[in-house]
Amino acid sequence: MINNRCVLGFAAVLAVAPPAFAQAPPPAPAAAARPAPARRPPLFFKEEWKQNDKNDEHPATAASVGNPNLQMTLHGPGQDIQLTGRAGDDNNPIHLWTGTSTSPIAVSLRETSNYADLTGLARIRWNTKMSGFHQIRPIVKLADGTWLIGDRADGNSTRDWLVSEITPSDLRWLKLDITRVVTTGNFVEKVDLSRVDEIGFADLMPGSGHGPGGWVDVAQFEVYARPVPRAGATK
Repeated sequence: MINNRCVLGFAAVLAVAPPAFAQAPPPAPAAAARPAPARRPPLFFKEEWKQNDKNDEHPATAASVGNPNLQMTLHGPGQDIQLTGRAGDDNNPIHLWTGTSTSPIAVSLRETSNYADLTGLARIRWNTKMSGFHQIRPIVKLADGTWLIGDRADGNSTRDWLVSEITPSDLRWLKLDITRVVTTGNFVEKVDLSRVDEIGFADLMPGSGHGPGGWVDVAQFEVYARPVPRAGATK
């Protein structure tokens, strides 16, 4: 005869114990892979300009470019831009000066072996000084030949030089008629800065000549971007 207490005890154990055929709990989801940390791109090019043997003021030409990997182009109907200053003089470094230009003027630099990827954390750094209401704005020429000018301007009149940076991916862009150096149309909705052919600056006002009045000085000009090789280019 089966003891009732034994039956009740066995039933209690069955009620508490999980069934042998119960499914194992699902594995914990794998932790999401963390994105790589953002890195600023390296120096793409730097230009500090090259003075002549006389260390005087003279029209800027291709010989004014000190970086052998760069080509400079001047734009505008009155593209008279001067080079002046002395190497090692912080008060008067070697620089381009727009005071004698009789029209809006632009200067662009082209790295001969690579396009520049100006997306993300790429940036432009320049050392400038202004007079009057003049301002300096960044310009780019895309790989498809489109010229654009950004909506960020540096232009506080000052007796000293100012080093400042611009992040191209933060800007809004207008099309630029590079022959006349004037803006056209409305802001461009989508701009692909992944392959930029030329980079530079524009002064949208004519110069006032020597002395206080209206002009732009541009000394060191640097671009931090990832290089994108040009098809067929060789060092």
